[in-house]
Amino acid sequence: MSKFLQKCVPKHSALTSEQYARLERFITGAKRLVVLTGAGLSTESGIPDYRSEGVGLYDRTKHRPIQHMEFMTDPKARQRYWARNFVGFPVFIEKVPNVSHAVLAEMEKRKMIDWIITQNVDRLHQKAGSSRVSELHGTTNIVTCQRCNYVTDRDAFQGYIQRTNDQFVAEIINVTPDADAEIDPELIKSFNTPLCPDCGSDLLKPQVVFFGANVLPEKVEFCYEKVRAADRILVAGSSLHVMSGYRFILDGTRREKEIAILNIGPTRADHVTDLKVTARCGEFFSLFRDNNL
Repeated sequence: MSKFLQKCVPKHSALTSEQYARLERFITGAKRLVVLTGAGLSTESGIPDYRSEGVGLYDRTKHRPIQHMEFMTDPKARQRYWARNFVGFPVFIEKVPNVSHAVLAEMEKRKMIDWIITQNVDRLHQKAGSSRVSELHGTTNIVTCQRCNYVTDRDAFQGYIQRTNDQFVAEIINVTPDADAEIDPELIKSFNTPLCPDCGSDLLKPQVVFFGANVLPEKVEFCYEKVRAADRILVAGSSLHVMSGYRFILDGTRREKEIAILNIGPTRADHVTDLKVTARCGEFFSLFRDNNL
């Protein structure tokens, strides 16, 4: 894990005993706890995030994630997306849950957590054994056609892409978030964009909410219901920079829910939280496991 800390986790201070004790009491004293997780929970599994100082995508490269409208309207953008994803997905899918995912899964089994709302698309919560999870931004593990009803598993889809690009080889220059990978732009020109086996369209898209798109209203409402039913909310590994997650903290604040944040850097909700712990998620959850599970 040390190599992941160096590559993906930003510089941080060690967890203090006082910080640990306060957050431990917050969790163990909850009657119905909802946990909102973000990219900072998965960086210790070797998945980089977007915004962390020094190690996030925005600090390491000029590349920016694809926008929803760009993907839907520009065939060249789809070609670029799938070429990079084709190279990056095998690396991404090999990532395994870290101690934070494992502890949250065990807490669920022991009914210490009512629900997890995750902003991550990596399915590491499920790999760790969690089942009470809402994937706010979807998942990379499913591919759907935007023209017809075709749906396929991303693992199977990798083989499909391979068969139509059997001569395509590209080295990864930079690993980026969400199964993306930086490769030589010149090579992308020779990549064959995958077509839907049912309707022939090239509008195949992972079941991920791209930047600029909206989370499904029914999913948002379901998460609101979980927040309303909770007495305490824990944010773990999220800066809450995007409104899709931040809105649940605002709603919780309006409803006078107790809120705690565990995150290395500043967050958008620092001014409304009851408790802020600036530390690495894995450090806290390792101690919590040893003392409570």
